[in-house]
Amino acid sequence: MAYSDFTLIDLQVKFDLKHEVVDLFDKHQINPIAPSDFLQQQLSEAHKLPIKSEKSRSESLILPILMESRRINNDFFTVYSGDILVADRENGLSGECDYIITKDISSYYVNNPIITIAEAKKQDIELGVNQCSAQLYGAYTFNQQFNSSISKIYGCTTTGEVWKFISLENNVLQIDRNEYFLNEVDKILGVFQVIIDYYKVVLN
Repeated sequence: MAYSDFTLIDLQVKFDLKHEVVDLFDKHQINPIAPSDFLQQQLSEAHKLPIKSEKSRSESLILPILMESRRINNDFFTVYSGDILVADRENGLSGECDYIITKDISSYYVNNPIITIAEAKKQDIELGVNQCSAQLYGAYTFNQQFNSSISKIYGCTTTGEVWKFISLENNVLQIDRNEYFLNEVDKILGVFQVIIDYYKVVLN
């Protein structure tokens, strides 16, 4: 198996991973962040293009938002694109991740993952939730192998236009019942800021 092969039921049966649908963020926590002129221009130009493939959605819609959050936070984290995360090959926790965000900004290799992002294949958010959840458990397992102090991992699945967030802690996946949309990119940036602010506190 690979991350993309898992379902939530597989994760529950194989790893005793529970899941629940919740309001992942208090609405008062999320302070929308106005996108920079640079990001607005990038997204505007992207919408003039025939975005048909997953690769084009990733490059045109997803990565610019991640890099904007990185700029806002003075390069607090690193973004890895398309890297292989091997956590437990024997149990299928291995495969390519669309994006892995890590706290370690100086390593050439993935180290201390804090957020995993799965592009929703076939524009299907529910399929994306499955893959992202598997990647979250893979990232958690990876961190445990290196005695990392990171006990809570965040994830996101996105079509580029729609964004849904997930967290994993104490073997419980919390899937946000809310979705965020590209036409309100300020809210997406606000959610990422809540997550990054959390890590700035717990990893300080």
